[in-house]
Amino acid sequence: MSDFAKALANATPIQSYKVGEVVGGTVVVSNQKMILVDLEGQFTGIITGNHMSSSTEDTSTIVPGSRIESIIIGDDAHSGLIHLSLRKASQAKLIEKLHSNFDTKEIITVIPNEANKGGLLIDLDGIKGFIPVSQLTPAHYPRVENANPEKILEQLNKLIGKPFQVRVLNVDPSGKKIIFSEKAAIEEQRVQSLQTIKVGDVVEGVVSGILTYGLFVSFQGIEGLVHVSEIDWGHVNNPHKHAKLGDKVTIQIIGIEGEKISLSIKRLKANPWQVLSDKYQVGDIVEAPVLRLSQFGIFLELDGGVSGLIHLSEITAEMMEGIEEKVHAGEMMKARIITFDSVGKRIGLSLKALDPNYVPSETPIDIPAEALEA
Repeated sequence: MSDFAKALANATPIQSYKVGEVVGGTVVVSNQKMILVDLEGQFTGIITGNHMSSSTEDTSTIVPGSRIESIIIGDDAHSGLIHLSLRKASQAKLIEKLHSNFDTKEIITVIPNEANKGGLLIDLDGIKGFIPVSQLTPAHYPRVENANPEKILEQLNKLIGKPFQVRVLNVDPSGKKIIFSEKAAIEEQRVQSLQTIKVGDVVEGVVSGILTYGLFVSFQGIEGLVHVSEIDWGHVNNPHKHAKLGDKVTIQIIGIEGEKISLSIKRLKANPWQVLSDKYQVGDIVEAPVLRLSQFGIFLELDGGVSGLIHLSEITAEMMEGIEEKVHAGEMMKARIITFDSVGKRIGLSLKALDPNYVPSETPIDIPAEALEA
């Protein structure tokens, strides 16, 4: 009895385990259905189902003899097995790593798997993360007219499956609230760019948004607006006709007010009004394609996208009779310049003035603004 008592005294104490505890063990069986783990020779743990997955460990390398860590999720008194989870251990490691990422501001890569009207959702092996719309960079921010929520969701859905460079903005101890920020990942670049850019700089950018009032262009981690009046020298009534999302464009910085940056595309092109002013004068005959027929008359497309109007009062009676059948877009037409206002950006043309006996009207033709927008 004394020998038994001595052996008992020297024996390794029986370990007690609790649910939620991380334990280490040696794999004794590993297949597609289960993993059996020897817990220090005292108990056997079993891992089954989705608890066999891990985002931090390559499970294909888990073979008999491997040392692994898992979390206790319960026990089975009938079989004597302790139920373990490799996945939950992986999640615990991941949460710990995310805390570290938050502290170090390390930039990491995540891939959204779902979207809602508020942003992009990320699944990190069962841990849910979120990139709010407000934390997207200009290149991915869903700019839509009137902030239409359905259109916003449509734009966000296009981002599912794409890798995002982000920083951890918030992570709670339980890992149930993890917020990522794409904007924060480019913060240093944005601050540096704002400090170095100046009015007059010509830069390359990418169209990141198109609205009725202009084009948003992102460059060097920042974003500026090409107002509709700075897209082209001719009249622009639909920015969508001049660019599409993702287009690369060359732009000039024309204004900086804090973080508000004004850009121009047209100022990098020759001013067609100046070109036309150098090329033509009142009395010259031009030949140009018909742009459109409107309630105000016939528009011809001149050099550089400038429109000249043959007002109804300057169209011959013969032409006016059944004019819809006689005038077609794209057809070449001759007309004489009767007014030229490069400041007001209006050119008046005449078919009647092609007649040598033409007598100009004493009342100047007033081309209404809505005619140019038609």
